[in-house]
Amino acid sequence: MKLARIFISIFCTVTFALSALAVDPEPEPEVVRPTGAEKSPANERVSKKPKAKRARSTRKTQDDDIPIVRTAPGGSVPATGAKSVMIIDAHNGQVLYEKNADEVRPAASTQKLLTALIIAEHGYLDQPVRVQAIDTMAEPVKLNIKPGDTYQRIDLLRALLVKSPNDVARCLARDHAGSVEAFAQVMNWRAQSLGATHSHFVNPNGLPMPGQYSSARDLSIIARAAYANPTIRSIVCLPQLVFRYANGRTRELENTNKVLKRYPYCNGMKTGYTEAAGHCLISSASRPGRDIIVVVLGDSKSGVWRDSTALLSWGLWM
Repeated sequence: MKLARIFISIFCTVTFALSALAVDPEPEPEVVRPTGAEKSPANERVSKKPKAKRARSTRKTQDDDIPIVRTAPGGSVPATGAKSVMIIDAHNGQVLYEKNADEVRPAASTQKLLTALIIAEHGYLDQPVRVQAIDTMAEPVKLNIKPGDTYQRIDLLRALLVKSPNDVARCLARDHAGSVEAFAQVMNWRAQSLGATHSHFVNPNGLPMPGQYSSARDLSIIARAAYANPTIRSIVCLPQLVFRYANGRTRELENTNKVLKRYPYCNGMKTGYTEAAGHCLISSASRPGRDIIVVVLGDSKSGVWRDSTALLSWGLWM
């Protein structure tokens, strides 16, 4: 037994030595990879391509047709296609630029600023206003308020300045003075008292009427008074408004002043258009330490927005 154990021990030692001489070199260890990843050589670096940046779209939207221009101090006044232009400092009334400012022209719905000013200055804006049939006799832009319906005066005033409905203007005017004709007399008196002496108004909404006219200078004077009124200021800056009818139905009214949404410094005021007046806009803008008002009358459909924006920008940074 003892000899057998010695023999087995010698055999195992010799066998192990011979096998050690014949073994292949140990292979390089494999790179550890996440489950499911394909194998790659150990010395191969996996490079990640950076994510491609999303290309900015160069397609112009409808809003891109109004440039935001910051005119350098002392720069020239932008050329416009408007028949009449007036730019004033809203604080002190200083005239910054004028073009045919005293030319008598129809004002279209821009004169609703005067209508709104009279209503706002009178006050009692929480009082009810009952619509009458005669109020609804106005085309083409109407809110379609119905005879017998009752609204708060402030709600009608907001609708007037945001969407510019002619039936609402007639309703507020008749409620204030008893008739549209009587309200026109109030308009003329208030315009005169402000210094707008080259204007004459026949109705509260600006629809064409013989003997009705104003000028860029007079409208800038009226607009300055409206700009100083906190009620009007709080309304003309609204991009949209939800109007609730007497029957509970609601309608979203979008502000007719396109510059308000497209030019960040614009904070109001009122649009206007008739065939006789052309496209008109009284606009205002503000930055720290500066408030200006621009009146543009007799412009083209697209030009009124471009011209007003360029003039606002010039006025803010002149």
